[in-house]
Amino acid sequence: MDDQTLTVSELGTVVRAALEAAMPYGVWVEGEISGINRSRNGHVYFDLTEPSETPGAAPVATVPVVLFRDNRDRVNRLLKRHGDPIRMSDGVRIRIQGVVDYYPPQGRIQFRMSAIDPTYTLGRLAAERDALMATLSAEGILRANGRHPVPAVPLRVGVVTSIGSAAHADVTTVFERSELAFTLVEVDTPVQGQGAAHGVAAAIAAAGTASVDLIIVARGGGSKTDLATFDHETVARAIAAAGVPVITGVGHDIDRSVADEVAHTATTTPTAAAQLVVARVAEWLGRLAECEREVASGGRRAVERAEHRVELSRRGVVAAGLGAVERADERLTDNSRRLGKAARRADERARAQLDLAVARIDVARRHALRRAEDRLDVLEARVRSLDPAVALARGWSITRTADGRVVRSVADLASGARLTTRVADGTATSTITGVEPSSLDQDVEHER
Repeated sequence: MDDQTLTVSELGTVVRAALEAAMPYGVWVEGEISGINRSRNGHVYFDLTEPSETPGAAPVATVPVVLFRDNRDRVNRLLKRHGDPIRMSDGVRIRIQGVVDYYPPQGRIQFRMSAIDPTYTLGRLAAERDALMATLSAEGILRANGRHPVPAVPLRVGVVTSIGSAAHADVTTVFERSELAFTLVEVDTPVQGQGAAHGVAAAIAAAGTASVDLIIVARGGGSKTDLATFDHETVARAIAAAGVPVITGVGHDIDRSVADEVAHTATTTPTAAAQLVVARVAEWLGRLAECEREVASGGRRAVERAEHRVELSRRGVVAAGLGAVERADERLTDNSRRLGKAARRADERARAQLDLAVARIDVARRHALRRAEDRLDVLEARVRSLDPAVALARGWSITRTADGRVVRSVADLASGARLTTRVADGTATSTITGVEPSSLDQDVEHER
């Protein structure tokens, strides 16, 4: 019996030999990474699990995996040749090659990894993405968020990202450099790794309840597995359910996620998403400035035309007065010659006629001047009526919609619309709570 007794290390040697004999060339194994740990000496340790089909249930099976430094370098070179599409992290499904090994110091069986199949992970990601897109398309919610109109002046912006990340810095820098009165409602959330999809979805819902005009979802570039969060169904449905437009700025120029497909507008980078919002506000301010210039220019032209008409009228009045005086002088001279030739007996009659002529001339001149003054008053009143400042001072106002259009009819209005009203000494912003058209008969009766 003593000759058949093995030491612990001898037993370990036997077990290891049996495993090597059973699988001398290694095997391929597929599963999901869990609890990955990168040691300082360059080795990588994690568990490869077979997840249960029941959400929240424990894995069906688990095997410890070790990727020694030499093999890790070989795996990294392989991934770089494929464009670094995969980052080994918790939750990533992989297919790896290696051998089953027994580790005597800890008395455990582990899988010693030596290679990885990147096409397996990419294929699964692509298949899951295609299946999700088909589901969302069948439910008719791919453009649900796209039906929300983008406000003309979206100054209150929700930002869903990992605060402190490069994407967060890119977005905030664009808004700060715009020097416009933006208010950022920032919601911090992890954007990769296990549980990140639920965190992003919750952050989108939280931003939507903060009375924002629109939401930016931002994440910098990374591998396909890093960006897998934005191909998740939970994130896609959160965007579709958002009550305001969602703008995505996820990854690099070549990346296109399910979140991009569901969002109102997809941009190529976080910076581009922020620049899109800034450009919209800047464009509205430009249109407003142009309208102000047109109103001022129109007012100036109207005043100039009125002043020109007044000058023409004045010249006409002066010319008419001078003509009347000249004609009167001619008649006076003629009468004087006739009086000189007439007899003394007609002197009084001639003087009477002369006085009558002078009186008529005076009356005519006064009437002409009075008519000219009346016309000048009318023209002056018309000129003043063309001045917008005078109309505003009399109590009139100019009301515009949120996109800058002048309100001329209740047909231009809707409940909940935001209006800007300009009066003589400033502007006021209001919200329509109700619209009630008036009939023509009621307006006529009111005028009576």
